Formats: sequence, C-alpha cells, structure tokens
Amino acid sequence: MNYETIGPIAQALLAGVVVTVEVSIGALFIAVVWGGLLASLRFLYPSRMLDLAISTYVEIFRNIPTLTHLLIVYFGLAYFGVTLPSLAAAILALGLIGGAVMADVFRAGFQAVPIGQTEAALATGLPPLLTFRLVIFPQALRIILPPSGNYAVGLVKDTSLVAAISAPEIMFNARQIVNVSFQTGLVYGTAAMIYLALTFLLTALFYALERKAAY
Repeated sequence: MNYETIGPIAQALLAGVVVTVEVSIGALFIAVVWGGLLASLRFLYPSRMLDLAISTYVEIFRNIPTLTHLLIVYFGLAYFGVTLPSLAAAILALGLIGGAVMADVFRAGFQAVPIGQTEAALATGLPPLLTFRLVIFPQALRIILPPSGNYAVGLVKDTSLVAAISAPEIMFNARQIVNVSFQTGLVYGTAAMIYLALTFLLTALFYALERKAAY
C-alpha cells in the first residue's frame, strides 16, 4: 500500500462529501416536513380513509428497497416526461422514503403524550390546533429526537446508493478513483473513514439537541 497517495485520494473523495451532505440535508428536510405533516394529519383528523391512505404510503416506501425507489424516480419518471438531474432524483427519492419513516416516528411521539395533557388543555378552552402546537408537540419532541437521529445517521449511509444513478457523491467518486489508481483497499478504506466522521458529527449534533430538549 502506498501511503503517499492517501492525501490526493482523500482530496478527491472530499469533492464527493459536498454532494453527500447536500443529498443528506435535502432528503432529511423533506423527510421531516413530509413525515411530520402526515403524522399530524393522522393525529388531528382521525379518519378511516385518511389512515388507510397514509398507512399504504408508509408500507410501500418502507418495504421496497431504497435502490429500487432511486431507480424508479430517476428512470421511471422519464416515461411521464419528467426528467430529473441525478442529484434532484436522489434527494426526492430518499426524502419520500424518509417521510414514511418519520411519519411513524412522529406518530409514536404524539401518541406517547398522556391523553390527560390534551384533555386538560381542551378543558381550559384551548383550541385543538393550539393544544397540539403548545402542549402535545413540545412534549413529543423529546421522544421524537432520538429515533430521528438514528434515521439521519442511516440516511447518510444510504446516500452511498445514489452512485447507482450517477450522483457524484463519495462512493461514486471512490469508484472513479479505483478505476484509475487500482488502489482498491486504500480508496474504500478512506471513504469508510469519511463516512465514520460524518456520522460521528451527526450523532454528536443530535445528542446535543436531545440534551437541550430535555431542559
């Protein structure tokens, strides 16, 4: 192994870190907003039809492999005249999958708040929406954060799959470097260290958020 090449290889891989971070942030934003909206609708407006529709969406996107969703969004939408760049397709596909995951996370958090809290707020004349925003959501947030952190770490690792649709993230760049340098172990080992650093920082961030929410 030629350790003198670690620097240039790491520099080349860092170019993919920017894309990995962009995909992770974009997908996480969609997942949190979309998942939170679905869970809120399900909690605030109980309906058999609405519950069935959301449950179907969650089951479809949670039980089909991530790579399949990526390929469907990137190649499948082209049949309907919608052509997305690889980066946009990656963010959309991972965001929709994440929305299904986060919908269940939010729903579990809302249901964990004691019903007495809601009844007490409503008894004082607080409207249902304000009760949800001021009473239920702040308490549910402490429950939602830990699994959200786990999802975010998994999302960063799942971005390695977007290389299949030519999004130039870490693993895509790693394969290009290996094809030229033939330093397979060194390149993929360095890529692994970069992923480890990213997930460590993300874990530390969510741990800090959890401590802040606890107070």
